[in-house]
Order: sequence, then structure tokens, then C-alpha cells
Amino acid sequence: MSDGPRWAEGWRIGTRRLDSPNVDQRSDGARIELVVLHHISFPANQFAGSAVEALFLNQLGDSENPELQALASLRVSAHFFIRRDGETIQFASIRERAWHAGVSVWRGRSACNDFSIGIELEGNAIEPFTDEQYGALNALLSDINAQYPDVAVTTHSEIAAGRKLDPGPTFDWSKFDQRYPT
Repeated sequence: MSDGPRWAEGWRIGTRRLDSPNVDQRSDGARIELVVLHHISFPANQFAGSAVEALFLNQLGDSENPELQALASLRVSAHFFIRRDGETIQFASIRERAWHAGVSVWRGRSACNDFSIGIELEGNAIEPFTDEQYGALNALLSDINAQYPDVAVTTHSEIAAGRKLDPGPTFDWSKFDQRYPT
């Protein structure tokens, strides 16, 4: 698929780019059909700092924090990370397969990474997400929808039921742009 006016080779124009090594190529003919919403905070329940970026860039090995050291061997990523202040960072081209969903099933199809875009919201299942995050998320979804008009949106908890709970009960669906099918 060719890029629209908001994209260059699958990278969103105007979004800070950090290339994660934890991606690979989508299979030939793979269509983007889904956006998966997640939440993340490292160390747990702490916001700000660079630990999430370090995780997605495989740079946690130098951490003195035992919780972060325990995660250093993980090889995970997402396409986008939306911070509490609304800053959006892109770690993978939407043309690539990011490693965000793990064991997953959506509408009877497994391996959701093959046909999805992963968006991580800086947060947890305890504290509400910020208005800045909802604004950034809705703007990003608008740009994704311009590129993939039939894309659906779901949560990690839906595609990995019993294993994941994100984005969790603090995600306010009334602040989510309802024009995207779920």
C-alpha cells in the first residue's frame, strides 16, 4: 500500500521516531485490519522516565532497578507509545509487524501481530488516562483510519482474554472517538 499524506514509508510524519529492533516483516499480502490498545508503565505504576523506550529498544540491561533488569531479556515493541502529556512516539513502521500482542485471537484469527497496529498508552489499570492521551489517541486513529479505512479497534484484554487486562477499567470509552468499529 502506498503512503497517504500523513505517512512516509509507514512512519507518521511529525511523530518522534525511535526504531525498535523488535519488529519483522509482515507476510506478503497481510492487510492491517485491527488496532490493539494497551497500557504500560515501568517501573510498575510509575510514569515519565525512559524505561518504556529502553524496553522497546532492548536497552534495559544497564538498569540498576531489579524490576527492570528482570525485563531486560524481553523482546517486545509496539508501533506507538502515547505518554501522559500526549506526546506520541513511533517505534515501528505500520508496514512492519511489531511484537505487542503475544498469544492472541481476534474473531477466530490467531497471531494478531500479523494484521494489527499496537498502541501503548502510558498508564495502568488504577489511574485514569489523561485528556491529552485521548486527544493524541483520537488524532492518531484518524491518521491510521485515513490509511486503513476499515480498521477496527480492540483492546489487549479482548484478544488475550484471561491473560491481559489492558488498557483496563480506567480507559474511558466515552472519550474514545466512536467512529471506529470495535
